[in-house]
Amino acid sequence: MNDRLIVALDVATVDEAKAIIQQLDGVVSFFKIGYWLYIKPGVEELYNLTTTGGRKLFLDAKLFDVPETVRHGIKSVAERGAAFVTVHGDPGIMQAAVEAKAGSDLRILAVTVLTNLDDGALREMGYAYGARDLVMLRAKHAVEANCDGIIASADDNPDRIRELAQNEQLLIVTPGIRLAGGDRHDQRRIATPREAIRNGADYLVVGRPIVRHPGHPDMRSAALGIIQEMRSGWDERQAALGFDTK
Repeated sequence: MNDRLIVALDVATVDEAKAIIQQLDGVVSFFKIGYWLYIKPGVEELYNLTTTGGRKLFLDAKLFDVPETVRHGIKSVAERGAAFVTVHGDPGIMQAAVEAKAGSDLRILAVTVLTNLDDGALREMGYAYGARDLVMLRAKHAVEANCDGIIASADDNPDRIRELAQNEQLLIVTPGIRLAGGDRHDQRRIATPREAIRNGADYLVVGRPIVRHPGHPDMRSAALGIIQEMRSGWDERQAALGFDTK
């Protein structure tokens, strides 16, 4: 489970992010860099730090542009040595991203519906679909474009997504992870670490419950607690599938 926990470096400065990586050394090896940091001064050092020493980088770029621009962006991300990158779930964008990553180990993840949006929010934005239906539509498009995976909440039921998309190998990376009884912050479609793994998520992206959780001033303790919850969810999942977890 250690390898399946991605810690979101959603902090204000590169120095803060470096301190988090150092504190979690030996516990977590996968880190997400997103809008908060990837254009900050000094981020070059952070890119190097998250792609060496056995660590992996998830660049949450959420690329959304004309296909040719996306192609060039993806080639640059691959040159950085990132393991995962996000693009929006538009068919043309996904196709361009998949074509551009050829020959690299980079995995393309399509954003389906952001976890701070629910059915009501989507209606206000003019969408004809509810959250789950829109997730499924974009998951099918991602499979057709040969994306490696998608971003979807545990509430969207990862196992059901794979079944309806007819692709059991589809990677599902799940944000919106919150501890039981914890603050939802700006998230609406959330799950605990145990629920997310039990429902079929492959990787969990966790930020605030680790890096700013007031009950755990030691981030290592917070991360280890989440990993333990993930193991419990895995045991429950295996038992439900009829496997012996002893």
